[in-house]
Amino acid sequence: MIRVLQKADIERVVDIWLDTNLKAHYFIPGQYWKDNIDLVKEMLPQAEVYVYENDCQIEGFIGLNDEYMEGIFVRDEMQSQGIGKLLLNFVKEKKTKLYLNVYQKNTRAIHFYQREGFEIQREGLDEVTGEKDYVMVWQRGNSL
Repeated sequence: MIRVLQKADIERVVDIWLDTNLKAHYFIPGQYWKDNIDLVKEMLPQAEVYVYENDCQIEGFIGLNDEYMEGIFVRDEMQSQGIGKLLLNFVKEKKTKLYLNVYQKNTRAIHFYQREGFEIQREGLDEVTGEKDYVMVWQRGNSL
């Protein structure tokens, strides 16, 4: 089931956020993510966040800020089981355009988004981490 984030979900969602970032972004020092936990806890209630829940257990979530996707985060043990695609399709029904930044070294995420109809629009640099990234865009009607 996909539903809107509730205040009681925040700790669980932050745990998934941290674990997923540490694993997916092995090329960024772990302390960077740990230093941002409080900021994420503060921002989550202000963002448009949907969680995927199975048997009263949150397995993943997607965060949006208007058309900007902050990311899709799925619990490690539940990855590659279609949860990310379900969350993405859920928000595609609500939006006509989505865009996001993906680190170039995160090839798994790049391939996922390309498979889901996103196209690389431009290359950039995350000033904070010093890592190169891509801006990827999906637009209804343009996807495969």
